Amino acid sequence: MAARIDELMAAHSGDAPWVAFEYYPPRTEDGVNNLKKKMPRFKAQKPLYIDMTFGAGGSTSDLTLDLCKEAKAAGLEPNMHLTCTNMPQEKIYEALEGAKAAGIRNIVALRGDPPLGQERWEAVEGGFTCALDLTKHIVKTYGKDQFCISTAGYPEGHPGAIKKVAEGQELSDKEKRRVVSLEDGDYVCSDADFAKEMEYLKAKVDAGASLIITQMFFDVDVFADFLEACKEYGITVPVIPGLMLVQNAGGFGRMTAFCKTRVPTSIREGLEAVKEDDAAVKQFGIDLGAKMCEQLMALGCKGLHFYTLNLEKVTFGVMRKLGLFDEDAAAAAAAAAEPAAAASAGAASA
Repeated sequence: MAARIDELMAAHSGDAPWVAFEYYPPRTEDGVNNLKKKMPRFKAQKPLYIDMTFGAGGSTSDLTLDLCKEAKAAGLEPNMHLTCTNMPQEKIYEALEGAKAAGIRNIVALRGDPPLGQERWEAVEGGFTCALDLTKHIVKTYGKDQFCISTAGYPEGHPGAIKKVAEGQELSDKEKRRVVSLEDGDYVCSDADFAKEMEYLKAKVDAGASLIITQMFFDVDVFADFLEACKEYGITVPVIPGLMLVQNAGGFGRMTAFCKTRVPTSIREGLEAVKEDDAAVKQFGIDLGAKMCEQLMALGCKGLHFYTLNLEKVTFGVMRKLGLFDEDAAAAAAAAAEPAAAASAGAASA
């Protein structure tokens, strides 16, 4: 039976945090089939929900919905992303109606990134301009009970609001805690812009968002500051930390630079020391991820949202280190997959 994430969170008991996994629709048929084969292994770890992202301009809308249906059939609770970038209202309507018909009760309402090759985000005629408009539309069209709406939160400020620090510019204590050091200088979301970010987040919650999933971060102190800011602005819905684990050194560098993510010196230097050894990098990612999770649990976080990049080794490694990984369930899922794999191989060779 389909359930809303906010209801699942309220029903969660015990001291151990729940986990959630996020995936993206692969670009190739082989990639899609591989992701589908992984779903029983994901289910074995009993995630509260799984997220499936949505390509810019609806480029993966059908595949996103199909994969959410597949996840649901596998016994997972899907949280379907929906973006309004380059999306006319009729396409948004089709996506929401498809989700409703499939029994999907959870939507992540986002503005989204510009399509590939387009630097700036542009609204289409008759479309929505931001996640707030999309959230209002969903609630107006379907009421507050049909969908549990998740929204994005940015502990360091939205990347678009993180601007280069001018020479001689004095920073407040809060700005210093958020400052991001990149190759061409320091960047920060100013206190004034951060206040606008928080006001906008509050507006999304007031419009109907039931929970906040954060952008990735690597400084837990920044996340703690964000939690305090949420309290200051009267935001009372759950704030779920989004965790991007270190999978490889090159990808980590590119992603943190693109998103203007603060990386503490200790993390940067630690990764630099092992960057030529893939196994050591993954172990670094596991150790760092587990340490961050422990710090987040100490802050009172009841759930952990992992951005998996469709990979499982590091995510499962972190869960093992935290004592959250179910080895027996994993073994059972692997055993159940063997006959299916053998049958598939036999059919291919026939």
